[in-house]
Amino acid sequence: MKSEPYAYSIDDLERDGQIHWSGVRNYEARNIMRDRMNVGDRAFFYHSNVKPPAIVGEMEVCTEPYPDPLQFDPDSKYFDEKSSESDPRWQLVDVKFIRKFDNPVTRDELKEHDDLLEMQLFKRKRLSITEVTEEEYRRILELAGVKEG
Repeated sequence: MKSEPYAYSIDDLERDGQIHWSGVRNYEARNIMRDRMNVGDRAFFYHSNVKPPAIVGEMEVCTEPYPDPLQFDPDSKYFDEKSSESDPRWQLVDVKFIRKFDNPVTRDELKEHDDLLEMQLFKRKRLSITEVTEEEYRRILELAGVKEG
């Protein structure tokens, strides 16, 4: 799950502890969040639109998907006049902070490993949420220096 650090960073999540992952306005990313994420799933926090872009930490999904309230707020940049409370278009989940990596894993570093070259991150560059296989997840934790126990 990616965010520009100037908008919301891993440090912000560490401070806040838990947040609504709101503002997703891409149907494919929404579908991943709505249909594939479950309470207890882990997710990487990816800082995008910076040099270098990197996976900087880990968080956990802590709610089932539910309607993003910003879609109903006409003062929000995420307002969607075609969405209704009876048939909401946009979903979100809450995530909680797990850890910030001492060794962020840059996009370039990911590309150096043949076993990570098929990641959705490289196929869907503009997508704010992409799926990661269990093998990719473990490998990235290893690259970040995280010892899972």
